[in-house]
Amino acid sequence: MRKVAVEEAVGLELCHDITAMRDGFKGAEFKRGHIIQEEDIPRLLDIGKKTIFVWEEHAGEIHEEDAARRMAAMAPVEGAYYTEPSEGKVLLLAKERGMFRVNTSLLNQINGIGDLTIATLPDHYPVEVGARLASMRIVPLVTKETQILEAEALCKEKNLLALYPYQSKKIGVIITGSEVYTGRIQDKFEPVVRAKMKQYPAEIIGITICDDKLDMIVEAAKTHLENGADFLIFTGGMSVDPDDLTPTAIRQLGAEIVTHGVPAQPGNMTLVAYLGEVPILGVPGAAINLPTTMFDVLLPQIFAGERFTKEQLIRLGDGGLCQMCKTCHYPNCTFGGY
Repeated sequence: MRKVAVEEAVGLELCHDITAMRDGFKGAEFKRGHIIQEEDIPRLLDIGKKTIFVWEEHAGEIHEEDAARRMAAMAPVEGAYYTEPSEGKVLLLAKERGMFRVNTSLLNQINGIGDLTIATLPDHYPVEVGARLASMRIVPLVTKETQILEAEALCKEKNLLALYPYQSKKIGVIITGSEVYTGRIQDKFEPVVRAKMKQYPAEIIGITICDDKLDMIVEAAKTHLENGADFLIFTGGMSVDPDDLTPTAIRQLGAEIVTHGVPAQPGNMTLVAYLGEVPILGVPGAAINLPTTMFDVLLPQIFAGERFTKEQLIRLGDGGLCQMCKTCHYPNCTFGGY
C-alpha cells in the first residue's frame, strides 16, 4: 500500500474501507474501491483521516477483503452463508434452525496464525434463522499470503464449523407416579413437554401415565416404540429412592445408560440413554417448575441428531449452575455450555 495525504488523493482509488463512528452509527463511511472526490476531503478530515492508502501490488501479500473471502471459503457450512466483506470482515449467517458446532481445537490453531482472527458462537449453541454464527478477518489491511495458505492447509481435511438442522422426531412420553396415576394429584408434566416440543419438528405420538409398577412402565415404553417413536421421554421416579423405578425400567428395556446424573443444576438427576438409535431422556421434576433446566439444554442436540457421550456430559459442570435470573435469558447465558 502507498500512503497519500487526503488533499492529494482526489481521483485515487481507496484500497480499504474507512470506518466512522458518530451519534450511535458505526460503519463504513467510504468503501474499498471508492474514487476520492474533492467533496470527500472535509468528510475524511472530520473523521480523523489525514491520509488514505492506495493499493500497490506486492508479491506474497493479500488484502484484508481477499483474505476474508479466502477464510470463508476454507470453512464452508451447509445451512449457512457468508456475507460479502465489509470493513474487512465476513459474517457467517444461519439459513436454518439447528445446532451450531465448532471444532474448538482447530479454531485455536487458526487464531494462533499471525494476523488471522475468527470469532464464533460457542460450540453446541442452538441457533435460529438469521443468527450470526462467525466473523472472520485479518487484523491489518494486508498480510502475508503464507498465513492464509497455512490456515487453508489445516482446514483441508477437517471441518472448522458446522450447522446441524433439527430433524423430525416422533415422541413417546411416559409419566410415572402412583399419585398421578390414581388421580390424587394432577399431572403437570404433559403441558410442559407439549410446550417445549412446539419449538422443534416434533410429533408427540402418545403420552402414558403409569403407576409405580416396573412392568407397566416397561410395557408403556415398548408400546410407544412399536407405534413408531424414535425418542422416549420419561418423567417421575428419577431420584435415588429405592421405590423410584424409572431408571430400572429403562435398563430393562435394554437401553444403554450413558449417565444417570449430570454435574448441572437444575436437572442434576437427568438420565441419558440410548436404545439402539433411539435417544431416551429421564427428566427430573425441576422441569415442571423452572423455565430452563437440563431438559432444555439437551433437547437441541437430540433434535440435531448428535449422540451424547459421557465425556460431553461431564463437561456440563463448567457452566452447569443456573444463575436463576428473574427473567430467563437462555440460551444467551452461562448455563449449559459444553
